[in-house]
Amino acid sequence: MVATVNGEKITLSDVQTAMISLPPQMRQLPPNLIFPMLVNQLADQKAILITAQKEGLDKKPETQQMMVNASNTALQNAWLSEQVMPHLNDDAIKQYYDQNYAGKPAEKEVHARHILVKTEAEANDVIKKLKAGADFGKLAAEVSTDKGSAQQNGGDLGWFKKTDMIPAFSDAAFAMKKGEISSTPVKSQYGYHVIQVLDTRTDPVPTLDSVRDKIRQALIQKYVREAVDKATNQVKIVRFDPNTGKPLADAPAPATAPKK
Repeated sequence: MVATVNGEKITLSDVQTAMISLPPQMRQLPPNLIFPMLVNQLADQKAILITAQKEGLDKKPETQQMMVNASNTALQNAWLSEQVMPHLNDDAIKQYYDQNYAGKPAEKEVHARHILVKTEAEANDVIKKLKAGADFGKLAAEVSTDKGSAQQNGGDLGWFKKTDMIPAFSDAAFAMKKGEISSTPVKSQYGYHVIQVLDTRTDPVPTLDSVRDKIRQALIQKYVREAVDKATNQVKIVRFDPNTGKPLADAPAPATAPKK
């Protein structure tokens, strides 16, 4: 026991549990600083709880509903954790890496900038001015409708892979050479682009350590989805029309997207 509040105990185990919930940087503090801080925090929480109960707040319907919701959420999270965490190990991460990263060809990347305008005539005028020696960045700032890239970076879009951009834009940019400016406007749903490729490179296959956190998140999403499907397959779910109160027909399974 490390403290009492109106005779209710706060134990060393309570402090240790509170320690686990702290952010990593807080857990690095010296024990002589963090221990009394947590004891004070737990005492404050206990005092608030006692006062709230004394005032009958726990008897109010809205409070009881909040307590039920919090309890349900805690139970859901505990069950999901039991379903997910046993699978989330180094072997699973390595297998995901081997399937999705290792052995795959390195991807080409392009560093480009663009000027986006509304009409083909405007785009042709931009190309004409660039051929006459106009500064690309200044022209982008003046006329491009993509204000995000134009005002800050002179139309610079940075490095990107082919799948990062819309097909019309990517097809044009990845067909160009370093330093080249598109000789004809590139049409997309956003308007007409004039593109300049600043550089190209091949993005190497990332190391396992560099994508470990990304893989971990992808696996968590996968395992949570599988756990949710497992739970929903064990129950009968009926949905009702809020206007008529009548049961709705089961929604059809989502169609598989055709391969491109």
